[in-house]
Amino acid sequence: MKAFLWFLILYHTMLEISSNGCGEVEESTSGPDEMMLFDFTSLETLNGWTEQSDVVREVGMSKAVLVLQKTQKFQRGVFFTMLNPQPNGAGFAGVRTDTTFDLTNFSKICMNVRGQGQNHGYKVVLRHKGENNEPFSSYESMFQAPIGKFGSVELCLSSFEPYYRGQKRNNSEPLDTSNITNFELQVYGGVYLPVKQFGTSSLEIIDIKACK
Repeated sequence: MKAFLWFLILYHTMLEISSNGCGEVEESTSGPDEMMLFDFTSLETLNGWTEQSDVVREVGMSKAVLVLQKTQKFQRGVFFTMLNPQPNGAGFAGVRTDTTFDLTNFSKICMNVRGQGQNHGYKVVLRHKGENNEPFSSYESMFQAPIGKFGSVELCLSSFEPYYRGQKRNNSEPLDTSNITNFELQVYGGVYLPVKQFGTSSLEIIDIKACK
């Protein structure tokens, strides 16, 4: 009996050591540890990125734009937002682009970013299998942007949950990480959240990767 208990302790210890922090155990699969999704230090244009803000509805008044900041010494992306939510917090401002990502061998979205302005709460929104618009669910994960200096943000792919118009869906299939067809960055108003956001903000972005 004691030997069995020691086996269980050793087994769970090994799981903790090998865990990648996203509730999964890394397997010894071949391939790179990361895959570049968007390198804003080298992109020549942002063709393909489009605004996805609350102006798609009659009452919407928010605005978002993604630009490349180019200087003599560096280049990065800047996601500018003006969030004008409704009294209940309904509102969002985002940009998105169609993709063809197979993230099967990765467990996280990793971003090198810095936030400025009034709002620090953002979302990454993923869509799969070409279901890029309503009535299909979006798959969302929230994060707080580092303030003051650039920092790493890691979002477990297993943390992306299905939503429809800001409300969580419980009857949708899991995100198909092998077939990601749309990627979106969004600042949210917080219609169903205790914290409401409004005003102007920016998110500076060096790169966005998929990581193990």
